[in-house]
This record gives sequence, C-alpha cells and structure tokens, in this order.
Amino acid sequence: MIAALVVLAYMFLPIVYVFLFSFNDHGKTNIVWRSFTWEHWQNPCRVPEVCQSLGTSLTVGALATLGSTVVGTMLALALVRYRFRGKAAGNMLIFVPMATPEIVMGASLLTIFVQGFTNIGLKLGFWTIVIAHIMFCISFVVVTVRARIQSLDPKMEEAAQDLYAGPGETFWRVTFPLILPGIAGAAMLAFSLSFDDFIITNFVSGNESTFPKFVYVAAKRGIPAEANVIGVLMFVIAVALVVGSQLVTNRRSRTRA
Repeated sequence: MIAALVVLAYMFLPIVYVFLFSFNDHGKTNIVWRSFTWEHWQNPCRVPEVCQSLGTSLTVGALATLGSTVVGTMLALALVRYRFRGKAAGNMLIFVPMATPEIVMGASLLTIFVQGFTNIGLKLGFWTIVIAHIMFCISFVVVTVRARIQSLDPKMEEAAQDLYAGPGETFWRVTFPLILPGIAGAAMLAFSLSFDDFIITNFVSGNESTFPKFVYVAAKRGIPAEANVIGVLMFVIAVALVVGSQLVTNRRSRTRA
C-alpha cells in the first residue's frame, strides 16, 4: 500500500506542479513561487504564442488523426481478413515505426522532405508536420484496430450473409459497429501521440510552432503560467474522456446483462 502511494505521488508530482504554478503571479520567469492569482486562468491567451501554438497542435492532431485512422483501419482490415503476397512482411513491418527511435525517424524525415519535397515546392512547415504525424500514427492505429477485429466472432457476419446481406451491407451494419470502439480508441491514441510529439516535430516543422515546441523553447526562460493553464485543461479533458468512455462501457455491460 505504501509503495503504491509512493509510486502514485512520484507520477503525479509534475502534474501537481503544473497546476500550482498556473496560479503563480510570476514576473519574467515562472520558476519561483511568488503569490496567488487568478489572472492567468481568466485570460490564458494573454501570451499570444500560447494559443497560437495550441491551435496549430489541435489542427495538426485532428488532420493526423483523421488520416491515420482511415488508412490504418483499412490496412488492419486487409491484414486480418484478406490473403495477399507480402502479408507476413506487412505484419512485421508495421511495428518498425513503433520501434524506431524518434530522433532517427525525425532526422530521416527531414532528409526526405528537404531532398524530395522541395522539388515540388513544399517547404518545411505545417503540412510536413501533418505528413510526419500521419506516418508514425498509422502503426498504432493498425495494431489497435487489428486487435479489435481479431476478437470478433465471425458467426455474426456469417449470420448476416445467411439473411441475404451483401458484403457492403454486412460491413456497415455488422462489422463496422462492432469494430467502432476499437477505431475510436485508436483515434484517441493517434490524437494524443500527435498532440504530444516534440522530437519528430522539431525536425520537420521549420518555422512552424506547435504547443510542445513552444513549451520547449519557453522553458529556457521559464514557462509562462498560461502554458500551465493549457496543460491543466488538456489533462482534465483527457481524464474526462477516459472516465466517460469507461462509464459508457459499464452501462452497456449492465444493459446486456
């Protein structure tokens, strides 16, 4: 019991620090506690770069989530339900982006973008970040959705086909609703990975600033309390989503029971 409490205190100590210093009436640097104030919570965008970088991260995260979820779901379906040449290699290679160190991947993507994309007029910035995030999120989506597909009972789809449902109708009325929780979980995972990424983004972003990149640069002179406010809000939203999904799952289980 004591060991568990110590571990939990160790894990949540940085979060407590972020929460407390979001109320700090600091001067040029938000390192030393001075006095309590609500000012930063009343206007989190008082420092323009905070909300601008946050908006960039949210937009990139949304686009990366959409792209990686669509492509990853189709790839997961193909790897589980169909037979084709290179399937075994595909199952193995899908783990390569997950196992590759981010600093190596970021440097490789930078080389590709500089040498290849500049020829077509695409410079380092917003869209190179989106492309990079879609690339490394796809593997996580495939693994998550594939696990959900493999857990399905094929008799459900066979019953639909016995009732004269075509392949398309069977997919949309039976398969898709059954794998939708896995797709939703994969999408949330992809968004969190994209929003939180710094290493790869720092390589391919050029002059574009995301929220993690802003925090890294600001940390050299002291992170403004407004950034702490944004961090606390994102943490609360994430916890609310997890708790909400768990409540929905429990309610469905009780209904079925």
